[in-house]
Amino acid sequence: MNKTIYSRFDKKAITDLPVVVFPGRIITIMTPGEAEKAVNFLLSGDIMGVDTETKPSFHKNEQHKVALLQVANRDTCFLFRLNMTGITPAIKRLLEDATVKKIGLSWHDDIHGLEAREKFTPGWFIDLQDIVGKIGIMDLSLQKIYANIFHKKISKRQRLSNWEAPVLSDKQKQYAAIDAWACIQLYDEIMRLKENGDYELIDTTPVENNPTESVEKH
Repeated sequence: MNKTIYSRFDKKAITDLPVVVFPGRIITIMTPGEAEKAVNFLLSGDIMGVDTETKPSFHKNEQHKVALLQVANRDTCFLFRLNMTGITPAIKRLLEDATVKKIGLSWHDDIHGLEAREKFTPGWFIDLQDIVGKIGIMDLSLQKIYANIFHKKISKRQRLSNWEAPVLSDKQKQYAAIDAWACIQLYDEIMRLKENGDYELIDTTPVENNPTESVEKH
């Protein structure tokens, strides 16, 4: 049975979808030694999902450096607390690695933020925004793309929380882990759909731009 996806997903429809829950282990990294072990483990795999979090700024001219780098494989997510460790040699080795693909979304922004802490040469990164169009999806936000492909909602309630807090809450940890892990889920499914063609694309471009709504099967 073909999967139905939409060129643009209705944001209002996301509200009633079941909420995504990260099913794996979440490990917080707070020391250089822990970072070394985590990086060695991650580099032994074949794929990573990556994202970052920064403490929000609520005042003019207030800026904060990236506080959290979350990196997941298919069942474990490591939360590197950069506000405590900085970019250690091991973390820099991970970011510069060119042997294991790292999936993110709008990753250029994340790299810019990380380089404000320490310059590095980015390794093998794949941005979901660069590949989702291959199956006809025009949305670029993680929440919309995930809802479109998996019909589940990624909650954004923790986005503006304090990522420099002494201890991250369980809700913050879940939020951070989901954002990284979801990138892997999306990459795998986009590549599968592109290869197998077992999907139906419904063109939901606004009527004023596309008077004849069409359905394209693959």
